[in-house]
Amino acid sequence: MSSAASAGPWWRHAVCYQIYVRSFADSNGDGVGDLAGITSRLPYLAELGVDAIWLTPFYRSPQADHGYDVADYRDVDPLFGDLADFDTMLHTAHEHGLKVIVDVVPNHSSDGHAWFRAALSADPDSPERARYVFRDGRGDQPPNNWPSVFGGPAWTQVPDGQWYLHLFDTGQPDFDWDNPDVGDEFESVLRFWLDRGVDGFRVDVAHGMVKEPGLPDLLEPVGAGDLEAAMSDTVRPYWDQPGVHEVYRRWNRVLADYPGDRMAIGEAWVVDAAAMAQYVRADEMQQVFNFHWLEAPWSAAAFRTVIAETYAAVDPVGATPTWVLSNHDVTRVVTRYGGGDVGRSRARAAALAELALPGSAYVYQGEELGLEQVDVPEQARTDPSWFRGSGPGRDGCRVPMPWTGNRPPYGFSPDGVASWLPMPPDWDSLSVAHQSDDPDSTLTFYRRALAVRRELLGRLSDQLEVIDRGEDVLVLSRAGEPALVCVVNCGTVGAAVVDLGAPLLTSEAAAVADGMLAPDTAAWFRA
Repeated sequence: MSSAASAGPWWRHAVCYQIYVRSFADSNGDGVGDLAGITSRLPYLAELGVDAIWLTPFYRSPQADHGYDVADYRDVDPLFGDLADFDTMLHTAHEHGLKVIVDVVPNHSSDGHAWFRAALSADPDSPERARYVFRDGRGDQPPNNWPSVFGGPAWTQVPDGQWYLHLFDTGQPDFDWDNPDVGDEFESVLRFWLDRGVDGFRVDVAHGMVKEPGLPDLLEPVGAGDLEAAMSDTVRPYWDQPGVHEVYRRWNRVLADYPGDRMAIGEAWVVDAAAMAQYVRADEMQQVFNFHWLEAPWSAAAFRTVIAETYAAVDPVGATPTWVLSNHDVTRVVTRYGGGDVGRSRARAAALAELALPGSAYVYQGEELGLEQVDVPEQARTDPSWFRGSGPGRDGCRVPMPWTGNRPPYGFSPDGVASWLPMPPDWDSLSVAHQSDDPDSTLTFYRRALAVRRELLGRLSDQLEVIDRGEDVLVLSRAGEPALVCVVNCGTVGAAVVDLGAPLLTSEAAAVADGMLAPDTAAWFRA
């Protein structure tokens, strides 16, 4: 089992830290995170040991979907600062040795975008409307039976009788990527940010954009439900269509015009690893999120299956995999793995496996603190998917970062300022300041693991062997001088590791005792 050679572009083996801009650091006391707040916390990220940061959208937006409804792709929303603040953040990040990846949202714009306002004012057959998916209805009904990912119908009627498509919120009309104006515009947007010096792009809904010709009905209509399931249900005629790959071939050529190994990583919820690998062929995107790793339960067998399928898919196209345990759209990993001390122990063990694997790892803010999903009170929820009936919404994983102090807002905002989502009253022991002084904390563990990984990386190859040590034990051996062996115990009894010697790193202080690895823990050894 292998992947492309370790040497190569910076992104192949980088640890990238996702910043949810609204929830990272508030510099001006309005309760919302901003670019200047990110700049102030860059030393923390450099000390943590990550290689790059990825920022969620900060563009001008009505904030119907917290910035994923973009009104101007070439400007900063005043909520987050201005272009000068962005340039300062970017320059400072580079001074700290951090690459910067920004979100690009090509499937849809905001209904406040100048193009869409022009479309609403224009005639049904106008060039302005042709930039979006406008269609005539079927009598008084929408053009087809497609549902919105956020719940409810995916069509909204305008006063002259036509309907426009929005796979997400009504305030997020879908572009028509069959129109060359759209492709030209997004090439211009990419170049705008590349010219400013960004190192890459995370592509939102990368498996969307292109719809099946004729916009056929769903054969089995589905209603509102789980957001993640709606994103990954690839039988739908608006996901993973062949035409999306032509878009990324064009973007590949754009990135190649710039020095420094610029890159793009796609958010592509697709049916399996083989479909995922199509997005990282040599002339398309550089990376794609491996959501099958994120979706795996706490199970050595499930992890082995994902690893095997991932390598079987990416090896033929010469790509390296990515590994991700959480992001701003899914339940936090500690909660998914059982919550409390058990969930936190399992999350640390899974992180150790993730960091041992060849390829790049993506860490969502707060993951390094062991934060759990928050049950946000209904009256405080803001996620449009919640209001449209698509499950519990995503607010619970977006609660702001706790930095200092013993009560909300824990240094996220100045004392006395309410954060845009309420923070739990019992997070004082999870703050950065508190965990920095605790040798056994999750933050200390992450700092140690990232430092050891960086130290070992140059001496390890991408040759990986998955060793059989029983159904409930995952054993990964990565070739090197000497090799790195990672053991993860997903079972309920200790796993023998006496033959591997003293551990180099463990997920818990007492994980290894008397030659046995405790349940729900992991360890690294030098073979």
